[in-house]
Amino acid sequence: MALLATGPVAAEPPSALRQQQLLRMVRQDCGACHGMQLTGGLGPAITPPVLAERGGVALVYATIWYGRAGTPMPPWRGLLTEAEVRWMSQRLVEGLPPEGQP
Repeated sequence: MALLATGPVAAEPPSALRQQQLLRMVRQDCGACHGMQLTGGLGPAITPPVLAERGGVALVYATIWYGRAGTPMPPWRGLLTEAEVRWMSQRLVEGLPPEGQP
C-alpha cells in the first residue's frame, strides 16, 4: 500500500475479532504512554480534537507506521499490517467506541 498526500490507500478493514484486539491494544499499549484516557502522559494527547488539528488520519498513520525518531514512539510496522494501522488511525481520529462496543 502506498502513501498518498492524504494518507494510505484504503484497504479491507480487519475482521471484527481483530478490531476488538486492536482496540484493546490502543487502550492498553498506547494508553501506557499517552494516558489511559489518551489525554496525555509520557506521550502527547491523542484525542480526536488534538489529532484533527495536528493533521488527522494521515499524520496518525505515519506516526504509528514509522514511529517518531528521537522520541519513545516506536514504529509499529513490524507488528501490524498497513490495513490495521489505517483502521486504528481512523478510529483514533473519529474517537474510540466505549469499551465493550464494536
